[in-house]
Amino acid sequence: MGYLLGIDIGTSGTKALLIDETGRVLASATEEYPLLTPRPGWAEQHPQDWWRATADATRAVLAKAGVTGADVAGVGLSGQMHGSVFLDANNEVIRPALLWCDQRTAAQCQWINSTAGEGLVVEETLNPMLTGFTAPKIIWLRQEEPEHYARVRKVLLPKDYIRWMLSGEFASEVSDASGTALLNVRQRQWSTRLMNAIDIDPAWMAPVFESQEPSTRVSARAAEATGLAAGTPIVGGGGDQAAGAVGNGIVRTGVVSSTTGTSGVVFAFMDEPLVDPRLRAHTFCHAVPGKWHTMGVMLSAGGSLRWIRDALCGPERDVAAAMGKDPYEVMCEEAAAAPPGCEGLVFLPYLTGERTPYPDPDAKGVFFGLHLRHTRAHLIRAVLEGVAFGLKDSFEIFAEMGVPVDQVRASGGGARSKLWLQIQADATNHAHHTINVEEGPALGVALLAGVGAGVYRSVAEACDAVIRLASETKPIPGNAELYSRCHALYQRLYGHLASDFKEASALAAG
Repeated sequence: MGYLLGIDIGTSGTKALLIDETGRVLASATEEYPLLTPRPGWAEQHPQDWWRATADATRAVLAKAGVTGADVAGVGLSGQMHGSVFLDANNEVIRPALLWCDQRTAAQCQWINSTAGEGLVVEETLNPMLTGFTAPKIIWLRQEEPEHYARVRKVLLPKDYIRWMLSGEFASEVSDASGTALLNVRQRQWSTRLMNAIDIDPAWMAPVFESQEPSTRVSARAAEATGLAAGTPIVGGGGDQAAGAVGNGIVRTGVVSSTTGTSGVVFAFMDEPLVDPRLRAHTFCHAVPGKWHTMGVMLSAGGSLRWIRDALCGPERDVAAAMGKDPYEVMCEEAAAAPPGCEGLVFLPYLTGERTPYPDPDAKGVFFGLHLRHTRAHLIRAVLEGVAFGLKDSFEIFAEMGVPVDQVRASGGGARSKLWLQIQADATNHAHHTINVEEGPALGVALLAGVGAGVYRSVAEACDAVIRLASETKPIPGNAELYSRCHALYQRLYGHLASDFKEASALAAG
């Protein structure tokens, strides 16, 4: 039997996952690395850390499963989207990569819109130009670090840097390339019109493949580092959101995923590329060949819960350590003591700016409505509810676009907590389902590798062979009505504070 390997280059670590053709997990391993924040609003990582983690995690899963690299039929790659790896003429990394959550490029977005024209940007990419995307990062390098820019010969996305290290060849694929703001999303190929308009050399971008297509093969050098066999095919793979959607079975119209990782994403499959007229949601190529998806992205979902854990929940972490439990489990148990709606306390989860529905790098986190009755339990629950309200924003946009929502599949940290899952179902007024496997993007690209290796005939067949519904959480009518009122207040608060957020950014910058 040929096994399938999925590798996901995340923001906090790289995960390697080995499965068989039924989707049974033989082994998984995660290797972590640091996130660098040299200035407020900046986020960087060393690509070499991703490679070290990939090699170590791959060796670990092979050892855990008791198999050799020769037993692996195919490799799929996923990763954090939008990041920029700059290589020189010797294919050496020039500087740390700018990440998806980096907010330094507001001026460069304006420059691109002014230089190319917003009409051309939207016509080619089907999206606005946002600070997280790759294109403004390239322009930032040109304007702010010209000595580095002069050395650039290749610009790679995070997972495609790992592909280069695994194979010695350059390649990308359409779902991840959609998030560069340099791809013609309708035609599923690089936009030479846009690149010419802003003077980016198209030769810097790697050839794009469909996600299930074999793109490169493991090199002898990488085989030595990872334990894989030289010649093992590597499929195109996918950006983390499209890959995670495959791992959730979001491969048919009407099936939608709601994922709470560091970011929060509501993701819907589309046969044709529909575009939100107000450009609040993204329209990208899906990891299913010839299909697209729309998604709303909030930047700090699980990231907001991690923030309150680190900033205010020391006692919960101590209790969790003493009991051998996850700190988040203890926090959610405490949050359950606070009532729905938190007695008027509302949390805005804009800790790293926001994308959907407000493409605003200056947006800030806020607790609104505090009074003496509020305890840490209220604060934690308000964070859980605030994230759910952010996800609800995306569901409302989908309704305006006419995107059907027949079934919602929840994943990530918000699906592992019964309380948070109920809050999401109540806030969105949609039943939320979980599935039998929760391995996210790594599973998705392992399935794509299976299609490329001929184990499955199509992406849909791969999902049908592996994924089944496990549970359903229905909205509680009274809570749904209360949360509708809370969400209306939540939405008004951003409008009241938007100009003040900009002033706060100016104060933070000195």
